[in-house]
Amino acid sequence: MAPSQSLDTIYTVNTPEGIDLQLSPAGPMPRMLAWMIDSLIRIVIYVITFILLAFLGSTGMGIALIITFVVEWFYPVYFELFKNGQTPGKKSLNLYVVQENGSPVTPSASMIRNLLRFVDFLPLFYGFALVSMLLTRRFQRMGDLVAGTVVLYKDDDTLLDSSKDNESEEINAIAPPVALQLEEQQALIQFQQRQKKLTAERAEELAGLSGLLVAEAKEGEKTKYLNGLSYWIAGKR
Repeated sequence: MAPSQSLDTIYTVNTPEGIDLQLSPAGPMPRMLAWMIDSLIRIVIYVITFILLAFLGSTGMGIALIITFVVEWFYPVYFELFKNGQTPGKKSLNLYVVQENGSPVTPSASMIRNLLRFVDFLPLFYGFALVSMLLTRRFQRMGDLVAGTVVLYKDDDTLLDSSKDNESEEINAIAPPVALQLEEQQALIQFQQRQKKLTAERAEELAGLSGLLVAEAKEGEKTKYLNGLSYWIAGKR
């Protein structure tokens, strides 16, 4: 008899550290609810903006339209890049955006997936997006397919959560000693996210490979030092 196939949508990716991550894509319904929450937040921002700038006449309306444009297109980009891939709507439903391989979403991918929202919206109320999600195993809309991104359910083992890390010791946020590129910041956060699946010895070994970045760290505390940097980058100060 042929082996039965799994009916769930969980898929596995292998990380450079040799860890198998199981990722669970979010379906259309929770994504729609998250979108509605984010839409309500943006509507409130628009209403307040127009009310506050109405007294400036046509000039105020022009400024309000510019603010509306910026918020509409860069609201999700900001949260995806600087808030662990979670807009307020996604966070309320325990969802987040990452690359298909489980790494943090890149600036170009975030821009692409959000600029293509106007295509996903067609022909009415994200009709193309719904069809695309129903036809793809990972529930990806067209913006996700082009950008190589996926929306996942949050897993406490793979998202930064300072309240559950190293409960026996307190880790303080540390400002990076040098300016870090966005890719380097993502690498630090990704290391912190995955180290729960590593032994302490293996994590310390990998931390030592960052070279000059851990030059100031004491022997045996390189992992803790990198965790402090990742906390600072993630805004947990």
